[in-house]
Amino acid sequence: INNNPETVSTDYSISDKLYFEPLCIEDVMNVIDLEKPQGVIVSLGGQTAINLADRLNKLNVPIIGTGTEAIDKAENRDLFEKVVTECGIPQPLGQAVTNIEDGLKVANRIGYPVLVRPSYVLGGRAMQIVHQDEELIEYLTSAVKIDQDQPVLVDKYIHGCEVEVDAICDGETVLIPGIMEHIERAGVHSGDSIAVYPAFMLTESQKDRLVDYSIRLALSMNTKGLINIQYVLHEDTIYIIEVNPRSSRTVPYISKVTGVPMVDLATRIMMGEKLADMGYETGLYPCSPYYAVKVPVFSFEKLSNVDTQLGPEMKSTGEVLGIARTMEEALFKGLVAAGYTMKREGGVLISVRDTDKSDLRELVKEYVAMGFHIYATSGTASRLNSVGISSTLVKKPKEAKEGEETTISLLEEGKISYVISTSKTGRQPGRDSVRLRRKAVELGIPCLTSLDTAAVLALTLESKYNEDNVELVDIAHIAHGAAARKELSQMEKPEEIQIPGYVLQEHEND
Repeated sequence: INNNPETVSTDYSISDKLYFEPLCIEDVMNVIDLEKPQGVIVSLGGQTAINLADRLNKLNVPIIGTGTEAIDKAENRDLFEKVVTECGIPQPLGQAVTNIEDGLKVANRIGYPVLVRPSYVLGGRAMQIVHQDEELIEYLTSAVKIDQDQPVLVDKYIHGCEVEVDAICDGETVLIPGIMEHIERAGVHSGDSIAVYPAFMLTESQKDRLVDYSIRLALSMNTKGLINIQYVLHEDTIYIIEVNPRSSRTVPYISKVTGVPMVDLATRIMMGEKLADMGYETGLYPCSPYYAVKVPVFSFEKLSNVDTQLGPEMKSTGEVLGIARTMEEALFKGLVAAGYTMKREGGVLISVRDTDKSDLRELVKEYVAMGFHIYATSGTASRLNSVGISSTLVKKPKEAKEGEETTISLLEEGKISYVISTSKTGRQPGRDSVRLRRKAVELGIPCLTSLDTAAVLALTLESKYNEDNVELVDIAHIAHGAAARKELSQMEKPEEIQIPGYVLQEHEND
């Protein structure tokens, strides 16, 4: 049953029947009453399907794979905390609250900023980072419904590197095909982050801890099939953020680059088979010789007055995959496929919030070294000047007099190749920062709302890759498995790479 005929993401060739119906209990039960299945799999349908598990169970519909008790351990705050504590895994301070007074007490006890979100959240909906009491009161009174049946989670927000693990568990063996590292630090929804496989900044000790934590969690939650776990790394401490007892959007991406047929294995496990019998053992699967980069795709140009600033609430509508032997080339492929124009000349307009200004110097120096002209709004220009970087001051529309050049007119004149804007977000379309980001979208100018994304773009531009010198990778024939990878690493690089339908000549920078 697929509730989104627009994507037709379920191939007709893999099912005997395909229903396009809403994933709500009444419509699903109509199909079940007609088909009379032996059981249903909910863990391959995202959070929407997982949210149906409890009601299906109460209607005596057998759940195949990870059961409702295991799902509750991940989704129910008290049960989840108990599991994490028993596993000995650090977690951010926090608590579930059912009224505004308790929310304020918890926030002040653990200290701002805090991350607030409803239970059983879908796509980061109504998730927000708040920095003071007034924002928290506004959130709890207007953004969500809060009561005994629908508690809100208030957690300490940790601004660190976010890491993601997809694992397959049969109750005894836990296979981890790969560890992904997000480019954007915690605070940007995982669906809106650029993710890199294999993780490139982690130490071996940190990888070992991630594998150990993931194995403990998968077994403690009685997982039968797929599980997705998200962590944040801060000052060499790894904190658990959340566990999703289901497949995630990164499953097809990791499956392609590692050669591990994750959905196939998970389904066979749900039907009673064991990973050991299929030739897999507990632990991290041997690393692929390729880098894979997932880059989100947005549809902001079709949604008027929507702020493009990224945060805990997911805004992307799709994603692309770049695969290459170097991270820079994989990033280039991903960014181009996601719609970035990759210009190597022109201007860069920068307007960032106060908390980001201390990180500006090294980043902007990269763009200056490549020959870009820097434009900046008043506060940002002042900061750049104080660290020895010259920029052209440009006023926001509300600051400018009639006839003066503004951030908006600068974009309209075609002087800007990239916009870096992390200034205050909001739901007010008239705010200068929102207008700037909207105008960039309308004119097709890449707008980066995180300094981490801007740094990756600079790295990619410096690499000198272009659409004529990248290597084509046939993902259907990537060398997989430890033996194949060992053999690949010992091979001399051929002068000419043969791929069906293509002949790739070697380039100097390959």
